[in-house]
Amino acid sequence: MASKEIETLTQALARLPGLGPRSARRAVLHLVKKRETVLVPLLAALESVSDSLVTCTNCGNVDTVNPCGICADPRRDDRALCVVEDVADLWALDRSRLFPGRYHVLGGRLSALEGVRPEDLTIDSLVARVAGGGVDEVVLAMNATLEGQTTAHFIAERLEEHPVRVTRLAHGLPVGGELDYLDEGTLAQALRARRPVS
Repeated sequence: MASKEIETLTQALARLPGLGPRSARRAVLHLVKKRETVLVPLLAALESVSDSLVTCTNCGNVDTVNPCGICADPRRDDRALCVVEDVADLWALDRSRLFPGRYHVLGGRLSALEGVRPEDLTIDSLVARVAGGGVDEVVLAMNATLEGQTTAHFIAERLEEHPVRVTRLAHGLPVGGELDYLDEGTLAQALRARRPVS
C-alpha cells in the first residue's frame, strides 16, 4: 500500500485530462523509480512555471511573460486576428505555423445550458481591438459544436458595424479520414462546402 503522500500525488495526477486512476498510478511509479532523472526536474519545472505564470493582457494567452511571446513577436501580422475559444485552441493553431497573425482568446463559448453569457467572455475586448483599427480580417476559429457556431454567429453580428472581413475555418472531411467513420454532421458540412476539382 502506498503512503498518504504518494496516494495524494496519484489522485492529483488522475485529475489531469487523459489520465485515470490506473494511468496516474503508473505515472507515479515511473516518477518514483526515476526520481533523479524525471521527478526532480519535473518538480523544478512545475515550480518555475507556477511562480511565473501570467495571462497576456492583449490576447488572453497563458505564458510566463506579459505580453506573451506571440503578442511581443514583431514578425506577426497585426492585420489578421484569429479568435479562439480557449488557450488550448490557440496553442494548437499556432503549432501548425500556418497563421501569421495575432490571436484573441474568448475564455469559453456561449452556452445557455452552462449559463455562459456574452459578458462572461472577452467579446467586448475583441470588439474594442477591432474598433481600434488596423485589423483587416477576423478569423473565427470556433469549435464545430452548436455552442461554438452560436458564438461565432454572435461575434460576426457584433463586428458587422466595423470595416473588417469576418471569416471562419472550413469544416468537413479530416485529412486521412474515411467516409464510413464520419458522423452525419461532418459529412453534411463537407458536402455543403464542396468545390470544383482543379
